[in-house]
Amino acid sequence: MNVLKIATAGSVDDGKSTLIGRLLYDTKSLTDDKLAAIEEKSKQRGFDYLDFSLATDGLVAEREQGITIDVAHIYFSTRKKSFIIADTPGHIEYTRNMVTGASTAQASIVLIDARNGVVEQTYRHFFINNLLRIKEVVIAINKMDLVDFSEEKYNSIKGEIEYLASKSEYKNQQLTFIPMSALQGDNVVQKSNKMDWYGGETLLQHLEKLDAEDIHEFSQVRFPVQTVIRPKTKEYHDFRGYAGKIYGGDFAIGDKIVVLPSQTKSVIKSIHFFNEAFARAKNGSSVTITLEDNVNVSRGDMLVKINEEPTITKQLDATICWMDKEPLKALQKYYIKHGVNDAQAKITQVSSILKTDFSGKIENPSELALNQIGDVQLMLSKPLLIDGYHQNKSNGAFILINPKTNNTVGVGFIR
Repeated sequence: MNVLKIATAGSVDDGKSTLIGRLLYDTKSLTDDKLAAIEEKSKQRGFDYLDFSLATDGLVAEREQGITIDVAHIYFSTRKKSFIIADTPGHIEYTRNMVTGASTAQASIVLIDARNGVVEQTYRHFFINNLLRIKEVVIAINKMDLVDFSEEKYNSIKGEIEYLASKSEYKNQQLTFIPMSALQGDNVVQKSNKMDWYGGETLLQHLEKLDAEDIHEFSQVRFPVQTVIRPKTKEYHDFRGYAGKIYGGDFAIGDKIVVLPSQTKSVIKSIHFFNEAFARAKNGSSVTITLEDNVNVSRGDMLVKINEEPTITKQLDATICWMDKEPLKALQKYYIKHGVNDAQAKITQVSSILKTDFSGKIENPSELALNQIGDVQLMLSKPLLIDGYHQNKSNGAFILINPKTNNTVGVGFIR
């Protein structure tokens, strides 16, 4: 069954957890014991309704404060599709969690409280969706019941978001606007009869219609080798396969490839998945590939099609979301983890801080603080095989690791 990965975002109290709880409830995805616990806890709090946020807020601090702190992953299915939802925090101080939660998403839901309209965190979350090149974005204008289901209020918020989108460099994004009340269930799973002026789909109808294959923006294929397979059994004595995951496109038997960084050329002989053989493997497939020639291939090498080689470089220009309390400054040293490869990295320059309301940049700052996003330059101890993030998401992203603490301190997107 087709699986769609979705990230939710929005300011505090915009209703992310309630929306996900409503989706689970209306699709009958809550277990009986979970539903009973929600009913009991809602009564204890004096609510005359079910507090659906209890379905997703797993930490004690989250339930006590009514906020989302950590990224929760929720799994549910309908007859048409399976979903994985990353419920990300809304607070400014948890921006790093939102970035990591949305980094693998194929679609995103940005919630807006209809009473408050577009606020600072809306700018930030919309900016991050653009930074991560998430193609399908649903703008869920929530709590419409608290503004008397006003079409005028809906159109006002829609206009603000469309203006923001016009300022973005990412022009392939598809925006879908849905007015709803997550608490009451209007336009979540069931069509609302309180907003006759809205002729679009419900949230679930829209999500079920999305196809992960259509959402993916195909680019040049990349196959970083995770390990070399040498069974050395009697039956497979001469077998030499290269295992990894395909990113950015498809591979097929007969494709002419080049092994990087050695620049050795060969042809794909066979493609295996466990004990099955295939003529073609699609983007996202984890497979083992054999080659016509007995060439030297090791972990960390990359197979690509001839004339589709990535850049080999020791210098990077990147946009970084900083995730550590200690600020990022020029001349600091880190480990960079890029796919299966790693190297030492030195920050040569912090060029700018990006304003997440699309109003521009702060040029030549002294540092990049926790949760800030900025442009930097790095010098590496050895060459890496890279693409720009806008060309190939998987091969255009990396993380920075503090060598003293081994903590992940930054996530980067190669420009």
